[in-house]
Amino acid sequence: MNPVFTALMIPFLGTALGSAFVFFMKRDMPPVVQKILLGFASGVMVAASVWSLLIPSMEMGSVVAPTIGLLAGFAFLLLIDYITPHIHPAGGPEGPKSRLSRTAKLALAVTIHNFPEGMAVGVAIAGALTADFNMAGALALSLGIAIQNVPEGAIISMPLRAEGNSRWRAFGIGALSGIVEPLGGALVLLLATAVLGIMPFMLAFASGAMLYVVVEELVPEYSQGKHSNIGTVGFALGFALMMVLDVVLG
Repeated sequence: MNPVFTALMIPFLGTALGSAFVFFMKRDMPPVVQKILLGFASGVMVAASVWSLLIPSMEMGSVVAPTIGLLAGFAFLLLIDYITPHIHPAGGPEGPKSRLSRTAKLALAVTIHNFPEGMAVGVAIAGALTADFNMAGALALSLGIAIQNVPEGAIISMPLRAEGNSRWRAFGIGALSGIVEPLGGALVLLLATAVLGIMPFMLAFASGAMLYVVVEELVPEYSQGKHSNIGTVGFALGFALMMVLDVVLG
């Protein structure tokens, strides 16, 4: 199988696998389990942002492009967050007022979350094709994101099921929310390979976008209420796993 196609699709498959938990779990995910999984996802994303994206961006030359790219990534996700009506499973509605259903807003929240992950994989593949990267590193990043997408898929499909959606509908919405990852990755891949000089910027941009998701969405969700320390443990485990993947496979 084509390694580029494989790297693009692996994160989507992780989301679909996690969404399939709705067929095997009868009740909502326990809060403690949800906190550790959210913490784990945060750790993977921070490690991927630093080890696989930001550091390689800074090693390509001047610190100017990485700095601008990092801030631009934050600003881009902030804008998307502001103009898109959505709602997080553990929080209230955000963005402009809308007549969209709660189910649609939940799906949009996960879509916003998944987009920068797809971007990260796309720009890593572009680096393997055009710069001094290797495809194993891109596959390591893709695998790490897929691993943290498994609990995220469950975290979106289970609330949808609890709100009265059928298991198949909850699974379908949860899985399709991940399709933005290969699509976003492919778009960034085309852009980064077409304009070779922007690679440091694109790597840092994807890093900033992923870090925005962690700081704005994941950390507040697992750090509120009881058992917040469980989320911190999950963060450490996720960070360590992604660090190991980057070193061993990258």
